[in-house]
Amino acid sequence: MTLVQMQPRSAGADPAPQTVENAMEAPGPQVCDDMTVEVALSVMAGARAGHLLVCDNDGLCTGLVTRARLAAVRAGGAYTDRIRLRDVLGDSGPFASPMTMVAEAEHAMRYRRLDALPVVDEHGGALGVLALAR
Repeated sequence: MTLVQMQPRSAGADPAPQTVENAMEAPGPQVCDDMTVEVALSVMAGARAGHLLVCDNDGLCTGLVTRARLAAVRAGGAYTDRIRLRDVLGDSGPFASPMTMVAEAEHAMRYRRLDALPVVDEHGGALGVLALAR
């Protein structure tokens, strides 16, 4: 798990820097990593969500998948209806801590070209999602 947590700001910075905890959205739909891509796309459509938080069998967040990512997987030449979300995610992360500064998390998201970033507690449980404003 890769947590996005940066160095504290200097004393001359904004007097009340905003943390991810104050800016995150509700986690939204959460699904297990053994779900197939087809079922995940159906869940997204039913929930009218652009992303799903993916959790393992212990309920720990293992990542986030977007509709665009799953559509690209489905359009790929190696696609079968047996591909599971855990196969799509690859390695876990990145994740944000609720105490990460919003500016730092947004910078990391832009660097990695992410639209949304899961926010997890110290045990890996999903707390919410930080999404870039469009």
